[in-house]
This record gives sequence, structure tokens and C-alpha cells, in this order.
Amino acid sequence: MLSGSLVAIVTPMFEDGSVDFASLDRLVDFHIESGTSSIVAVGTTGESATLTVDEHLQVVESVIKRAAGRIPVIAGGGANSTHEAIALTREAKRLGASHVLSVVPYYNKPTQEGLYQHFRAIAEAVDIPVILYNVPGRTVADLGNDTALRLAEIDNIVGLKDATADLERCCDLVKRAPKDFALFTGDDATAMAFMLCGGHGVISVTANVAPKQMADLCRAALAGDVKAARAINNPLQDLHRNLFCEANPTPVKWALERMGHIAGGIRLPLVPLTPAGQAKVEAALVAANLI
Repeated sequence: MLSGSLVAIVTPMFEDGSVDFASLDRLVDFHIESGTSSIVAVGTTGESATLTVDEHLQVVESVIKRAAGRIPVIAGGGANSTHEAIALTREAKRLGASHVLSVVPYYNKPTQEGLYQHFRAIAEAVDIPVILYNVPGRTVADLGNDTALRLAEIDNIVGLKDATADLERCCDLVKRAPKDFALFTGDDATAMAFMLCGGHGVISVTANVAPKQMADLCRAALAGDVKAARAINNPLQDLHRNLFCEANPTPVKWALERMGHIAGGIRLPLVPLTPAGQAKVEAALVAANLI
């Protein structure tokens, strides 16, 4: 079972918006050296919504090639078209991804039965471990716990990323999910509490800029060491909050640029971080002793 700090890695870009593969290679090495458990390529934080299909697959392939088996690589493979999601999942398997992260279909507002049939069709079409991704703040549709647990009965649906930040809901999943079904939060601010309640890890935005700290936090929380987990988490709290002061991944890409890891490119309709946002993220980086 995957566990610990899984980074939802950014897709570095030059100022003209083209993908900066050299910086992406350096980020992969940075995460592996810092103790990150796994890399999620081309998720929301990787700007999946504005990469072309060819770019999407090139980024996944690049991350897999650079990781070279040192840690697992999870490929973003979701879509609001079941046909397209199956096609992306097939490509993820072909490229050598260890798992695929499949987001709840957005915009078309499927029912719970529609969600079940969507994910079942993906799992039955491609023999690769599938991690469900529920983020109703972006998709509108919300994968209910009962539906997620129904899907957990399918052999190659192996986990869930829950980005609701609802700890009561997460505790219900911990209580009722099969023991081998991995439960990840997608919310850094509640990640420590989620793991102390029995979750298995976090698919993290904060880990982009503080990979060692997030890896150490996960290690402590999963071991039930509350004192150590709190000591690690406290300096990160401003980052957890302010990396979402504007639409993700705008703040985290600015933070990585400020730290000297990447250039400042981001794609429309997202725009560069405002001066007010820069001040918040700068202060959070200082509080976390990252600059």
C-alpha cells in the first residue's frame, strides 16, 4: 500500500507557457532526495486542465523516466468523458505508471450511480491500480462515501484521495473501508489530523516546497507520535493555508520560483500571483524556514 507524503507535483513552465522538462527533472530528484513517497504527475497542481493530451503524456513519461523506479509515479488520468479517461489510463499503463489517479467527472454532474459506472468502466478496461479522487470544490459532483466503498470492492480500485477536508467524513471512511484500501487526504491543513485518525497519507501541495518536512510529518503521524507531528506541522500551517490564497497552482508555482527551483510560467486562464498573494506566500516561506 502507498502511504506517506505523495506530492502533487507542479508542471514547470517557461514564461511563454511551454513545459520546462529540465526543471521537472530537477524537481523529481529534489523529491526523491527529500523522502517523498510517491509523485503524482499531471494532477490538478500539474495544470492538467490546460495541458494538451500530448503534453500530458510527455510530462508523465518524463517523470517516470527520471524517477527510474526509485519511487512510484502515479499518473493523473481522469476526465469528464469516460471514454477519454479510459484512453488516458491505458496510456498511463503503457508509459509505466504504478497507479492512476482518476478524478470525479467534472461539469456534467453525474449521479452516484453514474460515478460508480464511470469508475467501474475504467477499472475493468485497464489492468492498473486506480486511486479515486474526490474534489467537489472543483468538480461539483461529490463521490459519496457509500459509493466510494462500493467501488473499493473492485479489485484494482485501491484507494481514494479525499479533498473535502471533512474529518468526520474521513473518519467514517477509515472505519468502514477495507484494510487494504489506501485513504489519502488532499488537504494539507488537515493532513496531520487525518493520519492520526487512521488515514494513510496525503497527496500534497505543500510538499512541492517542503518535501522533507512533509515526509517527516507523515512518518511521525503514521507512527502515532503526536508531539513530533505537531512540532513539524506548526511551522507549515501558514503554507498549508496560503498556498491556496489564490487558485492552485498559482501560489505554489510562485513559491517554487521564489526558492529558485522553476521559472514563472503559468497558463491562462490562470495568471501570475498578485502582489498581495506574494506577500502572504513569502511570509509563509519565512515561517517555515524555507527562505
